Amino acid sequence: MVSKIKIKYFRSLELKKNRDADGVFVAEGPKIVGDLLRSMKAKYLFATSEWITQNGTNYACETFEVSPEELQRMSFLHHPQQVAAIFSKPSLSLNPQTAQLPMNELCLALDGVQDPGNVGTILRIADWFGISTVYCGHGTADVFAPKAVQATMGSVAHIRIIETDLIQFIKGLPSSCPIYGTLLDGNNIYAQQLTRNGLIVMGNEGYGISDDIRRMVNNRLKIPSFSTSTDRAESLNVAVATAVVCSEFRRRA
Repeated sequence: MVSKIKIKYFRSLELKKNRDADGVFVAEGPKIVGDLLRSMKAKYLFATSEWITQNGTNYACETFEVSPEELQRMSFLHHPQQVAAIFSKPSLSLNPQTAQLPMNELCLALDGVQDPGNVGTILRIADWFGISTVYCGHGTADVFAPKAVQATMGSVAHIRIIETDLIQFIKGLPSSCPIYGTLLDGNNIYAQQLTRNGLIVMGNEGYGISDDIRRMVNNRLKIPSFSTSTDRAESLNVAVATAVVCSEFRRRA
């Protein structure tokens, strides 16, 4: 049985200020919690008897057996599944004046991506395509919001997440560093030379890449539409666009 105080504390972590104050985040469900437990340290584990029977309790953290009703009261999901946990947050901050891009690596930067679901999905995409570092600029949704963590499906444990001032960070990169961005006036990505290293900037869902960062993009890309309809979609979802871009880089570079 879990106390009302613990349930209240769990629920309080929906707010970023509370997560930041304690340096923690929440994950839910057997798949995500199981993946995270293999590589990250949990502070608290809340699990039903069914989950405990299957997985045990030897996780070097406080473990509480909860009923399905208690888990329902705690959960941020419509249909909670057996287990939830509170983990220590691994997020890194970066001094943009002294930052360097990892040599010979392809990295992602998120410029004001506001939807937590999109942010989490982009981390999952980065993980799939072997991109190990993601820079999150000002205005980007918190990677460790419950909705974002769920959307990563565990990839939050595999990616180096760095919160920084993207403008200052990019300004400090060598002029020879490829800075890619998807823009409406960009060049067809399928006809452009792509490199194995550099920074791919993905912008806000509604406004795209901000003006200041747009001016620093030295490789302007566009994902062309193949629709012949005059009533076609105006744009791609930012997470879908990220998947298309990453796939093309990995296919050719």
